[in-house]
Amino acid sequence: MHMLSEVSDSTFSGSISQFEMTTHGLGMKLSPSSASSSSSSCSDQQMSLLSPTKPKSILQKNPLYQPTHKNISLQFKEKILCLEIMGVDSGKALSQNPCLHTASLHAIHDIITFLQSKGLYQKDFARIFGMCPTILTSDIRSELNPVFNFLSKDLRVPENYFRKVINKCPRLLICSVKDQLKPTLFYLQRLGFTDVHHLAYQDPILLVSSVENTLIPKLHYLVSLGFTRREAVEMTLRCPGLFTFSIQNNFKPKFDYFSQEMEGELDELKDFPQYFAFSLDKRIKPRHIQLVDNGVSIPLSLMLKTTEEEFNHLISQKNG
Repeated sequence: MHMLSEVSDSTFSGSISQFEMTTHGLGMKLSPSSASSSSSSCSDQQMSLLSPTKPKSILQKNPLYQPTHKNISLQFKEKILCLEIMGVDSGKALSQNPCLHTASLHAIHDIITFLQSKGLYQKDFARIFGMCPTILTSDIRSELNPVFNFLSKDLRVPENYFRKVINKCPRLLICSVKDQLKPTLFYLQRLGFTDVHHLAYQDPILLVSSVENTLIPKLHYLVSLGFTRREAVEMTLRCPGLFTFSIQNNFKPKFDYFSQEMEGELDELKDFPQYFAFSLDKRIKPRHIQLVDNGVSIPLSLMLKTTEEEFNHLISQKNG
C-alpha cells in the first residue's frame, strides 16, 4: 500500500478513531458524529499534523495536501486514509475523480458495502478502484445496480460469478447499461458472438468498447487489407482480441512485415488470425528469421504457437 508504512502512531490514533476498524468488509465503522466528536482532540491533532517542527505525516506528504490547505478538514484526511488503507493511490484517485473531494465517507462506505453484497472481496478494491475511481461516487440505484442486473439477466451470470466478471473487467461498473452495454451486446450478437457466457467470462472488454469508435473501425481495417467483410467477421470470432488491438501500433506494422518480409498470403491470416496477438519483435521476427536461415517453411500457426523446444525440433526434423 502507498505510504502507509510512514504514518505515525499519532496520525492513526487521531484518524482511525473516527472510523473504527471492524471485522466486516473493510472494517470501516463510521461514527454518525464523526465530523463533530472530540473537537478538542481533533484540533490538537490538526495542529500537530501542521506543525513545521515535526516530520511530515502521510497526510501532509499526499499530493493534495498543499500548504494553502491549512484548514483541510479531518474528514478529508480520513478520506485519504480510507483510500490508502484499501490500497488505492489517493492522489491519483482524487485527481481522476474530482467528485471524491466532496463525497462523504458514509457515501463511500455505502458503495463498498453494496459491492461486497454482490460478492466482491476487500482485496479486490485496490485494483478495481485504482482503475476506475469514479465507481466510488457512482449512484447505487441508477448506475451500479443496473450493471449487476445486466450481468444476471442479459449475460446470465450467476451471482456467485459476479466477482469473476467484475475483476476481469472493472470498467463494466462505470458503463451505462442503456447507452453502452446493451447496444454493444446487441451488435456483437449480430456479428455472431452468441455465447454470452464466453463474452462475460473471457471477453468482457468487448462490451465496454465503443461500437462506432473501436469495433466497426477494426472490421473496416481488416476489409481494407483485402478480406471480405464475412471473412473479417469470422477472424474476430476466432480471435476476439483483434477488436482490442491498435491499428497503428499493432495491425499495420505486423501486416507490413507479414506481406513484405514474409511474403505471406491473406489465406494464412484468415486461417490463423491469432498472428496479430504475437509480439512482432520478440516472436514473429526472430522465428521467421530462424526459418529463413535454415531454409525451412512451416505453417504460420506452428511458427508462432510452439514452444522454443518444439520449434527447434520442427526445424531439425525438416533439415533431417
